[in-house]
Amino acid sequence: MTSRVRTVRSAASAAVAAVLVTGFALATAPPAAQAARATGSAQSVLTWDLHAETAIWDTAGQAPQVQSRGAAMVHGAIYDAVNAIAGKPYQPYLAAPRADGSESVDAAVAAAAYQVLDAIFPEQHDALRAKYDESLAAIPDGPGRRRGIDVGVQAAAAMIDARRGDGAFGQQTFAVGTEPGQWRPTPPSFANDGGWVGHMKPFVLPRASIFRTSGPPALTSAQYARDYNEIKTVGSATSTVRTVDQTEAAIWWHDRRLGEWEIKRQLVTTQRLNALQAARMFAMVDIAEADAVIACFNEKGTWNRWRPVTAIRLGDTDGNPATVADPAWTPLLVTPPHPDYTSGHTCNTGATMSALAYFFGRDDISFSGYSSDSGTRRYFRSFSQALAEVINARVWGGIHTRSADVQGAWIGLQTTAYLVRDHFRPLK
Repeated sequence: MTSRVRTVRSAASAAVAAVLVTGFALATAPPAAQAARATGSAQSVLTWDLHAETAIWDTAGQAPQVQSRGAAMVHGAIYDAVNAIAGKPYQPYLAAPRADGSESVDAAVAAAAYQVLDAIFPEQHDALRAKYDESLAAIPDGPGRRRGIDVGVQAAAAMIDARRGDGAFGQQTFAVGTEPGQWRPTPPSFANDGGWVGHMKPFVLPRASIFRTSGPPALTSAQYARDYNEIKTVGSATSTVRTVDQTEAAIWWHDRRLGEWEIKRQLVTTQRLNALQAARMFAMVDIAEADAVIACFNEKGTWNRWRPVTAIRLGDTDGNPATVADPAWTPLLVTPPHPDYTSGHTCNTGATMSALAYFFGRDDISFSGYSSDSGTRRYFRSFSQALAEVINARVWGGIHTRSADVQGAWIGLQTTAYLVRDHFRPLK
């Protein structure tokens, strides 16, 4: 594939992503400024999001497809608590505890987050309790604090009950195939992980299969050959056409910590959100992310498409005359232990960026994120720019075909569109 063709295809992907995200956001978004009465500083929401990241990633080390469930539970409960205290200007996610506005928002946030995290990670009880006690110690004792705690506990209880028996951490695995095109475990670990995610109960979607795609391109198709030859050239560990910036982007987006954690907190600060706005933003984005990942993994299990490293090493078995096998081919990045189609990261990021664009009512907001894996910070001028980059970055890393990336982003966009039609809507 020539450099000109690669450039045109990258530009086309970026243009499509920009149109989808910007058009969707600006056509439907009520501005964040429409939030009803302010509920004070968002600091407690930020603090407990950081505590959630510590529990979910730093301590538990959960994989990206698992992280979204815990984050959605924490922020769904926080939102219901803060929204209730603010007088229910928006639809509750699950419950609207009785509140008159005199309750401490900070106490409610701490109680909601702590109760949910403690239920998910009982082995972290002592560390979580210490953070909870520290949060409460900063709030003057009195009726407001006590009532705030009660509101937070009620919101958490509703969330914990709603997710009981949701299928998390089930026994399902991905089918291991032997025929051309069928997924099989990949080096170096040859693991099979995350099959249960596609069978988990969604947070708002009616079923995990709602956004079923037409599937990956046929092995003998021209589209398959284009995907194959693109990633074979630019995604190889020894690629001579991938640029330094593309390599950095591939590693940055592959960081298991997920840059979305930092980005969302950064936007709360730079856009000066109050507690209610921050709680609503986090809940909308995290729940959209969780459901997009569930839908994505349901696609993975349905189509069970082999990863590029398998496809390229066995290229002489696919029946396509435009593909040439390379038995020694190795991708830049370590291939995750689940099928190619659809890309989990683009599902997740498609939901993240479209939900943020919807919430803020615009696409052109700047933000950045740091990755310890790449040792670099990447800067973005818009949500659509970030989505376009992750579509490309998974190809540059050699772990996802472009078709899997584009369809994954589509699932993320569709998930957000579904969520905002019937959830988190203004009531006043």
